[in-house]
Amino acid sequence: MFDGTTQEVVDYLERRTSFVAGLLPETAIAIPWPETLELLRRRLGSVVDTALSIEATDPASDPRTLPPALQGPCVERTGPDWIKRSNVVGVNVRTIGSFAEVIKYALTLPAAFDAIHLLPIWEPGVVKSLYGPSGWGLNSEFISDELRQHHPHLDTAERQLRATVNLLHVMGKTVGMDVIPHTDRFSEMVLAQPSLFEWMRVLDGEIVEHPSNLFEEVEDLVFAWLGEAGSADPGIGVCEDSGTFFADGFGESNRLRALFGDPSDWFGRIDRRLEVMRDLRSHGLEPVPATMGVPFRGLRVDPDHTVVDDLGLVWHDYLITDPGAQSRVFNPLARFELYERRNDNADWEIDFEHPRQATWDYVSDHYASVQRIAGFDFMRGDMSHVQMRPDGVPANPDEHYDILRTVKEHIRTQNDAPAFAYFAETFLPPRDVFAFGEELDHLEASHADVTLGDLQSAVVGSNEFLRRFRRYLDDLATRRTAIALGVMTADKDDPRFDEFYRAGNEVRYFTALFVPDMPSYIGLGFETRDVHWEPVANERYTKLFVFEEQGESNVFPSKARHGDRYIWGKNTELFARLTALRLIAEELLNEIAGTDTRWLLPPDATTLRGTAVWTQEGEPRYVFCANYDIESDSGYFGIPGLPAGAVLEAVMSTNGSTPEEDHSLVHNGYHHRIENLGAGEGRIYRVALT
Repeated sequence: MFDGTTQEVVDYLERRTSFVAGLLPETAIAIPWPETLELLRRRLGSVVDTALSIEATDPASDPRTLPPALQGPCVERTGPDWIKRSNVVGVNVRTIGSFAEVIKYALTLPAAFDAIHLLPIWEPGVVKSLYGPSGWGLNSEFISDELRQHHPHLDTAERQLRATVNLLHVMGKTVGMDVIPHTDRFSEMVLAQPSLFEWMRVLDGEIVEHPSNLFEEVEDLVFAWLGEAGSADPGIGVCEDSGTFFADGFGESNRLRALFGDPSDWFGRIDRRLEVMRDLRSHGLEPVPATMGVPFRGLRVDPDHTVVDDLGLVWHDYLITDPGAQSRVFNPLARFELYERRNDNADWEIDFEHPRQATWDYVSDHYASVQRIAGFDFMRGDMSHVQMRPDGVPANPDEHYDILRTVKEHIRTQNDAPAFAYFAETFLPPRDVFAFGEELDHLEASHADVTLGDLQSAVVGSNEFLRRFRRYLDDLATRRTAIALGVMTADKDDPRFDEFYRAGNEVRYFTALFVPDMPSYIGLGFETRDVHWEPVANERYTKLFVFEEQGESNVFPSKARHGDRYIWGKNTELFARLTALRLIAEELLNEIAGTDTRWLLPPDATTLRGTAVWTQEGEPRYVFCANYDIESDSGYFGIPGLPAGAVLEAVMSTNGSTPEEDHSLVHNGYHHRIENLGAGEGRIYRVALT
């Protein structure tokens, strides 16, 4: 139960803290909207009502015309480099219910976590996967009845999204959207724009053809179906021929209405889409599925995996014909066809010298429209690691090198959003695994400002963790694309990765907070995540809210859920320790904001040492010490590189207190000696010069 009279709430209202300290996320999202609104008004003033007004939430209005406070922290920025120092929090709206709950959750986030990434917000496709959008409409399941009840004009997902972003901006957060280079395999985009996708014919369990012009037959069949079924919108007549219907002059909006009907008729549109899909499948036609990992191209039917759905349709899984270590086919997804094919696609070869301009324009224009609806500040590029050119990055990458680069730059110029930034989803494996060549070369050519990396996929203090961390810091110092410290992501919060979060969570969080020139990424739910020694119910993992599968079992390895809402962890001990870190960060981060980190003892790539120590370039104010070994104390060690006249006074420890012998450290003529750091401990010292 939320108590609005506690000292923590008073501290928030009187601006002594930037968040409501100690407010559990589970409690926050249950606060009634009127109480949430009153909290925001009392702290932020009348701008809250402006953010929710009819004018400010009109998705057709230009976000650049809003008052500066509603445009957010990027309003005065002239470039995207700001994201290289941001701490990003990923929020799957489905886990908490609606757009209104995002605002409530933000009450629990300190100023240090200054960016919120909203996982995909579009209408979902197969198994309601957020990453398989079925159309450009926003997901109606994210509409808040509370917002609509108290603000009747907030009656659409678009208006509620604009209101949400407005309020997050007023709260000092930047907000990011997903950019996804694929759709659901039979999405409205696929059926209304067949020429933008690659097609194949599958008969009797075999891919029998996949020529470049197969989309023309698809267009003819869709048009023929429409002639028999009739237009779903009485106001839009059926064209004389297929060419006219699919021409730019007729327009996508008219085409979608004729095929599927009123955008507000969700179930009617699904029924029509299923009918078109069944007709195409009766001719063996389906879009080529998206792939991941070299060599990307060349498909065959998997003879061991076939599914018959509720409609009686047979669905095959597909395999790469000559797979690499990480080759994978995403059977429910269709990737936009960005380039022409060589030799009529007989050998699955892409002609990178001939981009299909209509596809690039379509994708870029639609994502620019989404950015404009809400006033998003950055994009998270899904599957940014896809680089299909066998020769790697070309000598002169141009605007058709990578679709995510093009979307970013199109938004920056077309929408006059010079600070719009790009956060890439990659994992930085060895070369020629997820992409041809070196992934960082690809990311720089793609104009990615930040990339995720893969620290979240390693146990703290393990050899993998230490090696990756040191490599990322070295790359951070030399590359244009900054590498983020991954704490936890939605795709790692499932039973397969429980071992990553059984220990070391505080020191992982400590590092993300106090290395100001390294961005970070953390997923909702980390702050109270329970320790799982074996898999638990799927409702306790945020990853399993990315889609909705039905099944008999609700425990891994099944992905099925039987509950609608995410079950928050009850790890109040972890939450209390992270709250202490957040509060100390409130006191000292302003003093080191904008500084560059000087590593006194960098993470040891040889993995022989688990400790690391860092301070600030120029005039050191604080020293941060971490023991990434989560099983053993450090024993004594020296901190080199600090002035002989410096005295280090202990400020805090993630273990709760600093032992007396380590409370005040003086120079012994060689270094400052620490007697011990506990396993997984993070510690802060203030530098005093005598």
